[in-house]
Amino acid sequence: MLRTVTRSRDDDVDGTTPITTSEDLLGRIAQGDQAAFAELYDRTAPRVFGLVKRLLRDHAQSEEVTQEIFLEIWQTATRYEPAKGGAISWMLTMTHRRAVDRIRASQASRDRDTRIGIRDYAPEFDSVAENVEVQIESERVKVAMMRLTELQRQAVQLAYFGGYSHSEVSAMLKVPIGTVKTRLRDGMIRLRDELGVTS
Repeated sequence: MLRTVTRSRDDDVDGTTPITTSEDLLGRIAQGDQAAFAELYDRTAPRVFGLVKRLLRDHAQSEEVTQEIFLEIWQTATRYEPAKGGAISWMLTMTHRRAVDRIRASQASRDRDTRIGIRDYAPEFDSVAENVEVQIESERVKVAMMRLTELQRQAVQLAYFGGYSHSEVSAMLKVPIGTVKTRLRDGMIRLRDELGVTS
């Protein structure tokens, strides 16, 4: 019976010799070996990118940070010390730090923009004064409304404050639409007079 042999990632073509480890690749990268760097990149880029994207969420920023991380690996491979831990752990620690730095930088930028926006914001009006003005005007309208006849007041309240159409007011008050229009016209003339509005 034939036994199927599954070649692990660390086996060579014949299934017995281990391939170059990430630690070995980093050692070669420290000596400027571009082929070793390309191989390390192919092996680890998906994992590094995955961690960055999990932290940043933004795809474009994650790609950018991943490139920065591999540039840092190329430039600082000489600082890697195998005695202190595995190559992948060293790289993922660097990845996490870079991603967190980007998050902090983005937040600082947003906070700065918010502060500048608040500083540069010049209110176009005094909201307290405007609220008082609206309140006074509202009281004047209430007083003026009380000086209309009951029929005029009903029509004006329904049409202008209730938002009903002339035909809806006509149906609600059970009067012809022409009567509604007359009451509204007379009521509005009276209101303008009471409020001192000139047309």
